[in-house]
Amino acid sequence: MTFATPTGMTRRHFMSHLAGSGAAATAALTFGHSLRAHAQELKKNRKSAILLWMSGGPSTMDIWDLKPGAPTGGPFKQISTAGSAQICEHMPMTAKVMDRLSIVRSMSTREADHDRGRYYMHTGYTPNPNIEHPSYGAVLSHELIDQRINPVTKQPELNIPPFVSVGGGSEGPGFLGMAWAPFVVNSNGQVRNLEMGLDEKRLTQRMIALDLIEKSFVDQKRGSAAEDHMKILKKTLDLMTSPQMEAFKVNKEPQEVQDRYGTDGFGRGCLMARRLVEAGVPFIEVDYGGWDNHANIFNTLSQGPQAKLPIIDRAMSALVEDLTQRGLLQDTAIIWMGEFSRTPRINGNTGRDHWARSWSVVVGGAGMKGGLAVGATNSDGTSVETEPYTSQDVMASVCKALGISLETTFTSKSGRPMKIANGGKVIKELFA
Repeated sequence: MTFATPTGMTRRHFMSHLAGSGAAATAALTFGHSLRAHAQELKKNRKSAILLWMSGGPSTMDIWDLKPGAPTGGPFKQISTAGSAQICEHMPMTAKVMDRLSIVRSMSTREADHDRGRYYMHTGYTPNPNIEHPSYGAVLSHELIDQRINPVTKQPELNIPPFVSVGGGSEGPGFLGMAWAPFVVNSNGQVRNLEMGLDEKRLTQRMIALDLIEKSFVDQKRGSAAEDHMKILKKTLDLMTSPQMEAFKVNKEPQEVQDRYGTDGFGRGCLMARRLVEAGVPFIEVDYGGWDNHANIFNTLSQGPQAKLPIIDRAMSALVEDLTQRGLLQDTAIIWMGEFSRTPRINGNTGRDHWARSWSVVVGGAGMKGGLAVGATNSDGTSVETEPYTSQDVMASVCKALGISLETTFTSKSGRPMKIANGGKVIKELFA
């Protein structure tokens, strides 16, 4: 077993992750200080969430809330959907599944800097030098892990980590601890922390030899370090040899399924997300970057083999269809968002700049109503005309959909109580 050069978690980070979680095992019940009155309700169904993260700030005005005829509107046309909202003409496959997704068009936030916006949209908090807040992936996997404990044996049914980030590192676990850190893989299923090239026979031989050495150190009573190291190695081996690791191998899918999602990184990431939901992973984030379009935005979104809208159209629609057909969408929340949007004004480079005042996110699944356009912006997209919504409100709504009590409270390392979703309000239209 050898460790690759780290590109996501460091080697120490990875080992700490295993030591703290046993690949997300029973330590779940000891972290958190959260209220557990809702635990029995959570066990009724195994809930999951998938975050489709559009890194860089996508122009939602050119995708979900077009303004045809306005000077700010851009060249794209609207098309009708299976729901009540119209969306961009370059999203025809997604239009057919919009009866299962809803657009929240009245997002209004304050963070228009990439790093601050990314942190805020992942946590519901603005950056604070005195505290590191847990990301939504850490919080939701923490709250949903109870559903992965066998009610008879009381043993964990999930051998792989409960928070997987595909194609990017996401935000961290904050004060929840390393057991809830994102486990980073690329879209081909390669774990960024491990070199998985050894065959089973060679791996077994190496582990036996290492086990003999470790036992020798333990027998010499040189302290607890050797024994702790043995436990970590066992957990590492359990992870590497778990049948659940097959979920990362999207190339095992029939070719027609791979083609339906798209063979680009985002398409493979969405297909992996579906496989991970089936394996029991509570939270999966799929990162798709390249949305910081200060220039040439309309060609970037629509022209050529790397055009961004056709790529997300194919993968997102395939994911919704696949989850529906497999009976998983009713228990799986989908969130599509970036750190902010782009300016209504088109700049001199035929691009759009950073804009957080009026924009859209998309949510669906897990019992949330589909086919809706919640809220509205004005005729040129420069302001919100209805009740504004925030990152906290999106998170509160997803928590409600997943059966997580909004009274859940965590305690930071400094002893400060912190409510889940930072006290956000539920977007009522999604549940009316």
